[in-house]
Amino acid sequence: MQYFTDRLKNGTSSTQTDTYMFGNMSVLLAQLPLLLFTLLNSFLYQHIAEKIRIAGSMVFILLFFILTAILVKFKMDQDHFFSITMATIWFINMFGAVLQGSLFGLVGKLPPRFNSLFMSGQAVAGIFSGIAMLLSNIFETDSESSALGYFITPCVATLLTLCCYLVLPHLRFAQLHLENVSTKTTLKEPSANSSEIVKVKLNNFDNGLDDIGETEACKKLNEFKQDPTEEKSTVPQVFKKIWVMALCVTCVFAVTLSVFPAITVNTKPSGLFDGKDNIFVPLCSFIVFNVMDWIGRSLTSRLQWPSMKSHLFPFFVVLRVVFIPALMLCNIQPRAYLPVLFNHDMAYIIIMSLFAMTSGYFACLSMSYAPQLVRPKDAETAGALMTFFLALGLSLGAGRSHRLTLVISLYHQHEQVSNDYFFEAQV
Repeated sequence: MQYFTDRLKNGTSSTQTDTYMFGNMSVLLAQLPLLLFTLLNSFLYQHIAEKIRIAGSMVFILLFFILTAILVKFKMDQDHFFSITMATIWFINMFGAVLQGSLFGLVGKLPPRFNSLFMSGQAVAGIFSGIAMLLSNIFETDSESSALGYFITPCVATLLTLCCYLVLPHLRFAQLHLENVSTKTTLKEPSANSSEIVKVKLNNFDNGLDDIGETEACKKLNEFKQDPTEEKSTVPQVFKKIWVMALCVTCVFAVTLSVFPAITVNTKPSGLFDGKDNIFVPLCSFIVFNVMDWIGRSLTSRLQWPSMKSHLFPFFVVLRVVFIPALMLCNIQPRAYLPVLFNHDMAYIIIMSLFAMTSGYFACLSMSYAPQLVRPKDAETAGALMTFFLALGLSLGAGRSHRLTLVISLYHQHEQVSNDYFFEAQV
């Protein structure tokens, strides 16, 4: 944030950034394309090839991050810099929405446990960014150097991800599960003396892998292979089957984004981290959250409770709202209303840990259960729809966070609120 603050002020007035409303505008231009294009992707994905959507989106994201990194060393007037930055935020989130929706659709074709692995990867990315923030604060690097490091990192990560995606179709495992691979490639005829053993994961088997001969594997796969002439269900038809999971994932992220990070980033240390504000926020707010979020997501590969048809599942998802007042009653400053009930750092860390772990656990279960509620042929549609409702939850939570901030203190400084909204855009 300091980098953008320095670039947008005119050198004489420290309040110049207020005229741009950078924080609010960055959130608006991040959330609008995220919602719009996740929704469009749900309807239009059948008309655009998967490789074009995924590989194309990554290429454009890479190009825009390269442009953002170049701008760090390229000096220009504030108006032009602001306009270019807003445009890159829009296009990165636009292609990011298409990419995320397409990837969830792709993962929906694979066995359920791969949804857990996919969601866990997102949490690991959060841990990485939290560590980057912590190191940046500890070593007190200048804003320009930090910005350059932050923007070069996604360039490398996106390029690596693109290479992995291009390798994916050549893996035999992927060929067995992805629908866009021809039957000739997917199932080879067994030779007379073949004794090869293959592992087949069928969607209706409980997390188990059956070791069977190749002939039987081909037979079972052909049984579960959809009739190629059978049409896919429409988007409304798929939604009727997954609407409970869709509302659950919306609720999970709406609750999470209501207080994290807009409110939790203002928590002040009291006890273990007195006088170490530059360490407390990145460590106890961001790293603790992302680590526990990763643990919650990873837990779903071992434990899936409540079941997808249990009424307890939506009940526990809604029950997470208790974390909103719990975190608001921690040592968040400045405040004019509400008492501080959980003043010590350990109380805040415990609440934050439970908050993050339940967020990751129920979000991952929702995303994993949805493709299992439809036919394999409709799994990609279910994944794309769930991505839209995930984005909807993020937007609802981000919008509600400002009102919750006012509940704590009507005298909250505008600049701090702007910074918090910028953090939300990054999440």
